Amino acid sequence: VYSYLCRNSPVFLLGKCYHFKAEDEHSSTESSSTEACAASPATGGGVEAFRRDFASRLWLTYREEFPALPGSSLTSDCGWGCMLRAGQMMLAQALVLHFLGRDWTWSESLSLQPLDTETWTTTAAKRLVASLEASLQGERPSDPGPPLHALGAHGGAEEADTHLREVYHRTLVSWLGDTPQAQLGVHRLVELGLASGKQAGDWYGPAVVAHILRKAVEKATDPGLAGITSYVSQDCTVYSADVMDSHRSWLAGDADAPPLSDTRAVIILVPVRLGGEKINPEYFNFVKGILSLEYCIGIIGGKPKQACYFVGFQDDSLIYMDPHYCQSFVDVSTSHFPLQSYHCPSPKKMPFSKMDPSCTIGFYSRNVQDYERISQELSKVLQPSAKEKYPAFTFMQGHRRDYNLSAALTPEKREWPFIRDPRTTAATSGDFVLL
Repeated sequence: VYSYLCRNSPVFLLGKCYHFKAEDEHSSTESSSTEACAASPATGGGVEAFRRDFASRLWLTYREEFPALPGSSLTSDCGWGCMLRAGQMMLAQALVLHFLGRDWTWSESLSLQPLDTETWTTTAAKRLVASLEASLQGERPSDPGPPLHALGAHGGAEEADTHLREVYHRTLVSWLGDTPQAQLGVHRLVELGLASGKQAGDWYGPAVVAHILRKAVEKATDPGLAGITSYVSQDCTVYSADVMDSHRSWLAGDADAPPLSDTRAVIILVPVRLGGEKINPEYFNFVKGILSLEYCIGIIGGKPKQACYFVGFQDDSLIYMDPHYCQSFVDVSTSHFPLQSYHCPSPKKMPFSKMDPSCTIGFYSRNVQDYERISQELSKVLQPSAKEKYPAFTFMQGHRRDYNLSAALTPEKREWPFIRDPRTTAATSGDFVLL
């Protein structure tokens, strides 16, 4: 299954580095591989460790035969919902970091069967679901309690009780299920998209999805999601004071009072454009640097009208998870629903040159201190190359309102990324355009 991944080059997956090269093999590429991997914050091991890690990431794909979506009679998102699914996968990785830690892996990840076809038919999907009736036991708590990282050593998942880990795992999947009640499900995302002029059946871009995800997290009512919120950058700028405010939680309606705490986690989403019609090769190393960070939750983008969730890279190829598999509806409201169809057994590869320049980058920041470290580290990664004069995005101190960049724009228009200040000089070919 992994034969298309080179054995002589390190593989990076959401901040972890893996070597497929056998220990007794020696070649001229060994030193360069070691050097590349040394730059990563964590070395994860060999091919089996990579398989376990990759297959433990949550995989959200097209589904069919679920309840009708808001404002429509559609009971499937096949053919149009791939960017929403990619966004769900990025959100899922943030939740895994928040509740389980980066080192968590699913106990059944290595038992997944390889995918035989590009699209699963309804019949095949039903057979799969029927064959997995004996999935792991677990209950769905309304409040998962404190993050597992607090229950043990760093990462925490290995020291926590196995049953408790599976409760968290199953709860995260249930929040992303395909029912109107799911806090972060496709029904909720479509409903929130209606306010942005998007209907079920429309194609969603990565910037629009970033704002929909933010609203979904902010409006979630499940007590288990009370300790996490989301922030979307504006005009490719992350305003640090705004993120700090997001980390802090106040009593409802009393923002002037001292915050109750500054430990609310923030999912930071940054819509960017890495070139004109095609990605600028000068950004390849930037993307690699981003995906080498453990607090990166991936990148949603892909090819035009074909979304992907990028989670890593090897040499000049991106590694991604593909939402373009049509699977049958799974009722996540039951205690023992099968989990296997929410995990992908193998990754796909794409040359960097085929990546669409429009994408949204995601990060997870646990608290104010974490954000200060992240912003400092990212500022170094964002240093532009000699040929590329402008960084992909920037950090600025203070609040966005302090800069009054979009005073002439209506509140609705301010929600959309890539809008330039109308008072600036005429746009050049390198500027972003209004989506």
